[in-house]
Amino acid sequence: MIFRIVNFTMILITTFDKQEFPVNQSLDEIHQLLAAQQFFRINRQYLVNYSAVKEVEHYFTRKLVVTLSVDTSEKLLIGKDKTAAFLNWLDSR
Repeated sequence: MIFRIVNFTMILITTFDKQEFPVNQSLDEIHQLLAAQQFFRINRQYLVNYSAVKEVEHYFTRKLVVTLSVDTSEKLLIGKDKTAAFLNWLDSR
């Protein structure tokens, strides 16, 4: 399951079987409600479930590229400021 912002205003939940559901809360509000062990806010637009992470690769200037089990239209980058926290989150599982 992933949460993503669409068109700067709408939040969609995408399930593992690719169903999409709109949500009326912000990603910050949703993130506060979810277990930190299961979900990580990888950037301003995506909050991802641990089980959705398919592959992580190093990218330029200490960034990471994340591939999810659910298709996304753009490349999901984790900035260098969140790289260590993300890798620790993956390792703590």
